[in-house]
Amino acid sequence: MEGGSGRSHGHTRLIARLLLGLLAFCGVMAAADVADAQDDVSIQVQVKDQQRDANGKADNQPLPGVSVTVLDGSGTEIATVATDEKGIALVPVPGRADYTVRLDEGTLPEGKALTADTPAEQQILKDQFITSKKIVNYFTGTSQRIASSTVDKWAQRFADGVRLGAIIAMCSVGLSLIFGTTGLTNFAHGEMVTFGAMVAWTLNQHGMHILLAAPLAVVAGGLLGYALDRWGFAKLRKRGVGLISQLVITVGLSIMLKNFFLFRFGGRDKPYFNYTNQVGKDLGLVTLTPRDMITTALSLIVLVSVALSLQYTRLGKATRAVSDNVDLASATGIDTSKVIRTIWVAAGCLAALGGIFRGLDEQVAWDMGTSLLFLMFAGITLGGLGSAYGALVGGFVIGLMVEMSTLFGVPTELKTVPALIVLILVLLVRPQGILGRAQRVG
Repeated sequence: MEGGSGRSHGHTRLIARLLLGLLAFCGVMAAADVADAQDDVSIQVQVKDQQRDANGKADNQPLPGVSVTVLDGSGTEIATVATDEKGIALVPVPGRADYTVRLDEGTLPEGKALTADTPAEQQILKDQFITSKKIVNYFTGTSQRIASSTVDKWAQRFADGVRLGAIIAMCSVGLSLIFGTTGLTNFAHGEMVTFGAMVAWTLNQHGMHILLAAPLAVVAGGLLGYALDRWGFAKLRKRGVGLISQLVITVGLSIMLKNFFLFRFGGRDKPYFNYTNQVGKDLGLVTLTPRDMITTALSLIVLVSVALSLQYTRLGKATRAVSDNVDLASATGIDTSKVIRTIWVAAGCLAALGGIFRGLDEQVAWDMGTSLLFLMFAGITLGGLGSAYGALVGGFVIGLMVEMSTLFGVPTELKTVPALIVLILVLLVRPQGILGRAQRVG
């Protein structure tokens, strides 16, 4: 017994050290961002000729040898560079400031002229430097904007909805399982999503490829989930603190983490350095970038794996037993504390992965988890509170509803409103959700 207890304490100390080391590393890296903000700033000019192949697909061709001049805010020339064989000219600049980019139209190939959307002289403002490299595009040829049929619009919105729904479902599973096993409504779950995205962004910012940064960020998310339960909510449960009090604590934790993210990360959205500028590929009626296709496929694989694990593995069966009845599961010999802690770790990993995929889909922001939180609540309420399978179904439905609502005249800025209306209606009409079970009260 003493040996087992010693090993347990040793594992706890190891995990605590790893978590503290990770948090310290993230703090140092975030602080270093301020010092590195002005280093290696550049303007990348891309000149392409807009064309379409025999099948009508976009086929932009680079234009080499085109002269481009960059001027500073006072009109002083910084450099004049010609585009290379890829149609790209990279101009290093002193720092993030106001600049003017001027293309010499006389150096364009014979018969080529700039489109009206990209005039020869373009202004760049200091605030437009989201990263250290600002990309400026010039196009010749005919516009590639073509009218989309109704079928194409529905197909594209459906594909976008599946992509968003997969991310919502992945983030929602952990939130739903935590509620199902402990009864806790975790309002800080959105910040667990943001945490994963920001750890990956910090590592990526300092030279680590996103393919390596993402797994480390997922591990960091799992450690965060472990820490929240091990040194937080497990102790509260042991002391008999009520669920309402725990809910208030999660709200306070959410506010604290959001302000920390805002302080360290800043208010602007920032992309990852890898896989940001990709051209969409036509797949039948829809257009998707390779990044979108890969993240959607990985999301579906993860969700199917979670569903199969819950259904067939010993831990999954124990999780479902604890979700159904904690006391009965404990009476049958299941270590409920261990199961709950494992759920917190899994929830942290899934939330972090969802945050990374969301950051690749759009950009990383200090409040990205908050913007998804109520969509997650809508998904798990629609699917059934405490049901992992319900979270999967509800997340997909909410994702489709959000993206396809614009087809019915809902402004893009308000496309999440229908999902919140569904949340209210489900609570009024069928509180147990699609896959939830009605329970007698009193």
